[in-house]
Amino acid sequence: MAYQPSESQSFPAKIALHPIMEQSFAVIDQEIGNHHFTAEEYAIVRRIIHSTADFEFAQLIKFSPGAIASAIAALQKQVPIVTDVGMVKQGIANLVAQTFHNPLMAAVDRASVALPGKTRTETGLLNCWQEFPQAIYVIGNAPTALLALCQQLSVSAIQPALVIGAPVGFISVVESKIALSQTSVPQIRIEGRKGGSPVAAAIINALIVLAWEQ
Repeated sequence: MAYQPSESQSFPAKIALHPIMEQSFAVIDQEIGNHHFTAEEYAIVRRIIHSTADFEFAQLIKFSPGAIASAIAALQKQVPIVTDVGMVKQGIANLVAQTFHNPLMAAVDRASVALPGKTRTETGLLNCWQEFPQAIYVIGNAPTALLALCQQLSVSAIQPALVIGAPVGFISVVESKIALSQTSVPQIRIEGRKGGSPVAAAIINALIVLAWEQ
């Protein structure tokens, strides 16, 4: 069911930025200079750079065609948001509560124990997939969870509304992102070893703002 604002709300509403964030965005705008991003893509890129102070993400981020539009539509319809770990969940909980109130869960919390040969996050991700295959999946820490999701995508006709692939590290990280790139699912991913919970949270937070203000 599509989100309906209460009578006391104006919709869409402008989400106020803290003055320090506004100043930071101005610095980023000045330093990044000319770029090839659309306005919506740049809103995401700018928020990542704000969270990391790392301009290299402007080269590492990849958007599949229609990914942002798919995410915005899903957010406005209140589809669930599944994160891999609690840090990503906590990083977006405030904006979710201010806007569409999408069901929000961390995969690691959906598994009390790991299945044999799997991590708890991977196990929880598979449990979430069984219940919410059309959710928005936000992976900022666990490449095992992203690999497990990609495996499900390879054998399912159902697609998530969006997959954000931004795990960080050295083991299976690049491989998980390559696996995601080889699927047809709407996706926003960070190539290479970089990423992390702050990056994943920044991406979905930027999408929430775009969806709310549209």
